[in-house]
Amino acid sequence: MDAIFPIAEHIVSTRYEDLPDAVARAARIYILDTLGVGIAGSGGPWVEELVEMQALSGAGDDARVWGHGARLPAPAAALCNGYQIHNAEFDCVHEAAVIHPMTVLLAATMAYAERAGGVSGKDLMLAAALGVDVACHLGVATTSGLRFFRPATAGALAAAAGIGKVRGFDRDTLINAMSIAYAQVCGTMQAHTEGSIVLGMQIGFNARNAVVACDMAARGLDGPKAIIEGPFGYLNLIEAAHDMPSILPEVGRTWRLAEVAHKPFPSGRATHGVVDAVMELQAEHGFEAGDVEHVEARVPALTNHLVGRPVADDMIPNYARLCVRYVAARLLIKGAISVEDFSEPLLRDGESLALARRFDVVIDDNPDPNALHPVEVDMTLKDGRTLSKRIEVVYGNPAKPMTREAHLDKFRRNWATALRPLDPANAEALIARVDALEDESDVGGFVDLMVP
Repeated sequence: MDAIFPIAEHIVSTRYEDLPDAVARAARIYILDTLGVGIAGSGGPWVEELVEMQALSGAGDDARVWGHGARLPAPAAALCNGYQIHNAEFDCVHEAAVIHPMTVLLAATMAYAERAGGVSGKDLMLAAALGVDVACHLGVATTSGLRFFRPATAGALAAAAGIGKVRGFDRDTLINAMSIAYAQVCGTMQAHTEGSIVLGMQIGFNARNAVVACDMAARGLDGPKAIIEGPFGYLNLIEAAHDMPSILPEVGRTWRLAEVAHKPFPSGRATHGVVDAVMELQAEHGFEAGDVEHVEARVPALTNHLVGRPVADDMIPNYARLCVRYVAARLLIKGAISVEDFSEPLLRDGESLALARRFDVVIDDNPDPNALHPVEVDMTLKDGRTLSKRIEVVYGNPAKPMTREAHLDKFRRNWATALRPLDPANAEALIARVDALEDESDVGGFVDLMVP
């Protein structure tokens, strides 16, 4: 029997009351974080053009684009908001699964919630927990490196699961919804390799497709069933090697949402281990960027593959966010990393580029094809000192978490970078409503606060 059957049974049978307190808390934290990141993404490249194009998608004005306000059909709004959540590389991540598990899921589920009305806070929290389980169980079951962009591909199934739970689908309808979403899955890693803007759009494509898949399933469209372990199912087609039988006993017992990590910096998560090491060294020893002669970072093969790319004089923001040399150089220069560090002037800044070129990235002997850490950094200063730091757990991980003050500061800074100015009082109102999410009767109303 294909793994989709016990997974679907878990989704259909789980109630809000079954969520452990730690999972409910994580749901509140990462729903707020993801909404904030989506607001910040409204100021990213190609947003205006994308929104204008989606207005050509057909009739409907039942959902809105966050930070922008345009009214679109729910699938089109899901596409735009999914792209916005990921376009600054600021969305939360499950490190072991190598997935941004809330991104497709929340963009799609919120678009449906706004269209349908009456989706409660408890409904959204449960959808988030179950959808994250779907994506991350698939990621953790994988024993090979990335062949496709896993946040998009696994995210499509997570989003269909989340919407299906909100809509009260029975097991067979839910399997059909996930099956139809799987039939539309997309996510090439070539976009990541080249730093293309299409990387984030693939998140949006899958969010749109999940809304459409659930609409089709609700109307009775039947789909193939062995979509996880079948000969052309997800694990055999999208991933190279896997061990799903070892993961199935964890379904309903291990809640992946409690394992999700914050991203404190708007750059690829694989950059964060090196950044964390550099940040700790600078805090401990008090040197300046100009004191650095050379840095060697020893990292797992996946980290090198994702962010070990060379510095270039003509980098675009998407490429630079995935270039650990540039990201760490900006950290050294100003002691923090923000969305502004990927603006055109700073991407051409001679001091930043020269410092970034003093970094070498070396692959270590870690045998795990999905490992992002540990990382080790050796830094040579111009006065002859050599400083070293090994990072086992990266800042933002639940074992090394951001404080509440830090993640609310991130949310407020994201709010302030919206494409069109948003009322700061609405940010505080949204924080308060998500803090009491289990008492919310209609989460679609959140979007009233998230548009000009």
